[in-house]
Amino acid sequence: MKTEQFVVIGLGRFGSSLAKELIELGHEVLGIDKDEEVVDAIGRKITHAVVADATDVDTLRSLGVRNFDCGVVAIGDDIQTSILATIQLKELGVKKVVAKAISDLHGRVLERIGVDRVIFPERDMGIRVAHQLVSPNLLDYIELSKDYSIAELTVPSCLDGISLKDLNPRSRFGCSIVAINKKEGVIIVPTAEQVLSEKDIMVIIGTNEQIDAFEERMTDGQVLA
Repeated sequence: MKTEQFVVIGLGRFGSSLAKELIELGHEVLGIDKDEEVVDAIGRKITHAVVADATDVDTLRSLGVRNFDCGVVAIGDDIQTSILATIQLKELGVKKVVAKAISDLHGRVLERIGVDRVIFPERDMGIRVAHQLVSPNLLDYIELSKDYSIAELTVPSCLDGISLKDLNPRSRFGCSIVAINKKEGVIIVPTAEQVLSEKDIMVIIGTNEQIDAFEERMTDGQVLA
């Protein structure tokens, strides 16, 4: 994996968690926050952290922000500062700009000023947790678009020893199993002859309706009926 350079503006819970995870993934991170205590707390955990005003273009220019691969504006409690910091990253020509939004209106404004991706951490997490609460076999759920999602489902006892050919989820439900996480490792694009074992984790892609139908029949033990 190529090492990339990220600048994360706003080192609150979301920003600091993001910055530390990027470090764990082998990337370099410059963290910026106006709170000295926050910067001191994370300083040794990421590549570099500075106390600075992210709405000041001269400050960002002096930090060499324009040379970074991606800029993330993780400010959540001050919409005006979030928007101004985002504008400065765009003005400096940062290759990719991602910004956190705390409301639909905030998100629409960020889209209007040209961010590459708007993130709604609280809303997205709420959606994922809701799906997990109502679907006992669902481990994770990621919405790709309004209609399509990727889901991780635990293989129930009723599918233990069943091959993908016999299960045939694409023909019967319209969704596809693109990976299986087994004890011995992950199998990417499994063949039709691959046999499932109880407690394997299936990674499924399809429309929301297709995945819901598959999960419902699996929960009822009627997936092969």
